[in-house]
Amino acid sequence: MTNSSAAYLANNAYRSAAVAVPPLKAVVMLCDGAITFLQKAQEAHDGKRFEEGHAHLTRATAILRGLSHNLDFTRGGAMADRLYKTYNALIMACLRSYGQPQAKENFRRIIASLTELRDAWMYVEATAGKAKAAESAARR
Repeated sequence: MTNSSAAYLANNAYRSAAVAVPPLKAVVMLCDGAITFLQKAQEAHDGKRFEEGHAHLTRATAILRGLSHNLDFTRGGAMADRLYKTYNALIMACLRSYGQPQAKENFRRIIASLTELRDAWMYVEATAGKAKAAESAARR
């Protein structure tokens, strides 16, 4: 899969998820997907199924690329810029780690970082839901 086709698939995955579910929920789901693909890539790498592992790695990085390319820098400002850098750092860490002797430890750290980011998005989603409910109750 070429970089342009992977980017196209990443953008389509993000846009499809964003249409089907609320945006914050979509981000959480996409992070979960990236985590799952990274875990599968690590398992395949450990089992010396390198082509399969590379395919999973490509899917995980495509999700991260889709997340980074769909940030709204106008509304997000410095936070959007920081998220862009974070997503891209995770992509580069994945690509640098695969096939290396210390890949297992690197993937463990990458997955932990992505899990922490996903949990933060879950918190934002829950907080936003509570704020909307309170705002709705106040209007009544």
